[in-house]
Amino acid sequence: MILSVTLLLGRNLCSLRPVRPPSVCVRHENEISGTTDVAGHPEFAGRRTTKTIDGVQVTGWFTEDFTLDELRTLRAKERVPDLRPDNTAFDGLAQIPTFEEVVQLAQKYGVGVYPETKHPTYFDSIGLSLEEPLLATLKKYGWDGSRSPVFIQSFETGNLKELRSATRVRLIQLINATGAPYDLVAAGDPRTYTDLVTPEGLREISRYADGLGVATTRIVPAGPDGRLQQPTTLIRDAHRRGLAVHTWTVRPENSQLPADYRLGNPASPAYPRATGDVMGWLERLFSLGVDGVFSDDPGIARATRDRLLTQD
Repeated sequence: MILSVTLLLGRNLCSLRPVRPPSVCVRHENEISGTTDVAGHPEFAGRRTTKTIDGVQVTGWFTEDFTLDELRTLRAKERVPDLRPDNTAFDGLAQIPTFEEVVQLAQKYGVGVYPETKHPTYFDSIGLSLEEPLLATLKKYGWDGSRSPVFIQSFETGNLKELRSATRVRLIQLINATGAPYDLVAAGDPRTYTDLVTPEGLREISRYADGLGVATTRIVPAGPDGRLQQPTTLIRDAHRRGLAVHTWTVRPENSQLPADYRLGNPASPAYPRATGDVMGWLERLFSLGVDGVFSDDPGIARATRDRLLTQD
């Protein structure tokens, strides 16, 4: 089993002595008001600001403006409380872990890690490159080989190409449902994610990455009514280039599932957050040949996979 994390650097963390790698904190975005209680800390009120991240203006509190000690005073909270109200019972309990702590936890329980380097062009622009401390931590714990239970993923292309020459760890090119890698946008390169999944684009990806991490709609598009259409040839095309295909993100709630797999009474106020036929959706994806899935309920995902394997 692989544990997914996202890497973001805090400002001042690179001021540690050169003999030690900078610490890396683990969150999904560098703007942390949606996932922590930072807005409730009056001592950090002055840190609220607006920045341009990947060409989009974002207002809030940003990891790079805090030291690690300051980030450790924050506590996590449910990102989507309307969808998952029960989870709010855990608000305020958990700290933000460092990536090193995540690796230690993964090794303790015999699982792997799947770190995403978030906004690499932006972090390079402010002098907080993500890749070096990431690789240093993996090397420290002996996870720097091709057989290590590690995948490094990125929505950009340039940092994966740089990583290819620096590590044997498996690399994954993320493919969003729309848009383009920001490093290509910043360089004036007109290619989009759609261009990257053409036969020519996949050939290029295979030169520096080991697989794709794609939105589910790249595998099975949905129509205007939310119902699934015919699958694309992406899995077959990627496999022909020796690329694994992982897909994201399978979530159990009706509002997060294709219409084909929603259950219950649509008129009920609880319908959007009610659990649908998530196992049916997982079975469909596995039957199409995906090599792995991101799931908000990994227990269900693994149980579904294991059951299908025993049937083969």
